[in-house]
Amino acid sequence: MSGPDLPTGAPAPPRDVRSTLPVDGYRQVTADRPTALVRLTGTLDPTTADGLRATLLTRLADLPGAAVVDLTGLRIGDPAALTAIVEAAREAADWPGGRPLFWTRVPLPAAGWESGAADTVVSTDVGAAYARLVADASTDRQLHAELEPVVGAARRARELLTEGCLRWDLPDLAGSGCVAVTEMVNNVVAHAGTSMTLRIGWRDGSLRVAVRDYSSRAPSFGGLVPPTSPGGRGLLLVDTVTRRWGTSRLTDGKFVWAVLHPEDELADYGR
Repeated sequence: MSGPDLPTGAPAPPRDVRSTLPVDGYRQVTADRPTALVRLTGTLDPTTADGLRATLLTRLADLPGAAVVDLTGLRIGDPAALTAIVEAAREAADWPGGRPLFWTRVPLPAAGWESGAADTVVSTDVGAAYARLVADASTDRQLHAELEPVVGAARRARELLTEGCLRWDLPDLAGSGCVAVTEMVNNVVAHAGTSMTLRIGWRDGSLRVAVRDYSSRAPSFGGLVPPTSPGGRGLLLVDTVTRRWGTSRLTDGKFVWAVLHPEDELADYGR
């Protein structure tokens, strides 16, 4: 693959990552920080929008931080389909890694993009995009762990979250964060049964927690359950102790994420 033009002085990519889906990309190191360039190729129209959106989210979920997304090789068959990329950017903005930045050589069509992208950063200068990414990089405020679906995975997740809260001086979020991460990890252990990646980050004044697994089975939230029910409270607890949470569909699994704010108190959930 012949890569796109990189900022002056940027090192050559150490490896090439290909996919049968219309996305390929590579990681590189800029200013001693791991950053990434994800390149979208193919034609974007209503028939490909959902697949490309899921593929972009998959790439972003597997990176340690935010990325520059290269749109220069993407053919816009229908400008309205750009909303799929905008939605992906907004979704990823709640993840520990942060909102992706987009690089185009020419301004994008207004239809389908500007209508929902007021808070999405798009640059026609790849050097400026990388500079912005490095300036906003928060990889020094992220922790991650690879976990297996076994007894003890939730304990390791709580240990990592507590470590992050101590490192970032967030003692008040340790309790609610441990509740959320315990339920998210236990959901994988009980229902997905796959390996998982736990990511924890402190960014933009909030604690971000995410668990990536390899099961397409989506978690469901049915609301309140009777006090006598033996289970079913997992996502209710996550909903109770976090500001917001959600599930992102990936091409080979899912990414369950949650956002907690320091001013949010751990709710009394009936212990």
